[in-house]
Amino acid sequence: MMPGSPYFSPRLILTGAAMFGMLLALGVHILGQRFGLDLGDLWGDATGGMIPIRAAIAWWLIAAVAFGSGHITATLLHSAVSGHLPRRLQHALIAGGLLLLIAAGQAASGPSPVPTLHGVSNGMVALMLGAAMAYAGAHFALARTKAS
Repeated sequence: MMPGSPYFSPRLILTGAAMFGMLLALGVHILGQRFGLDLGDLWGDATGGMIPIRAAIAWWLIAAVAFGSGHITATLLHSAVSGHLPRRLQHALIAGGLLLLIAAGQAASGPSPVPTLHGVSNGMVALMLGAAMAYAGAHFALARTKAS
């Protein structure tokens, strides 16, 4: 470690990136439900034993957003701590993430297109999927920054 550079625990970066990725994945899940992307169709009554394409799209969309945002957030947090990220970019990224979460809150406040118990179970599955994928993305980002 170079003198004068602040120490920031990698576990704290990993936790923050995983939580932010999980929240963004949950926000995308809520917004996706408004567009008919229902994650619960994976275990519902499928016709002919085929998985509905909308459920597969919802699953992959949530996983990709969580993994990508966990990876990007961990990289950006590491850059911000080391002083390589401009302040304006930090503020713009925070504002973008907050706008997505605000849009998800707006979408969640209206009447839901899915039944309550079904929506709660879908939300929990999306939350767990988002947490696992965001953690994986953040872990890979921190491993890459340690290697370089």
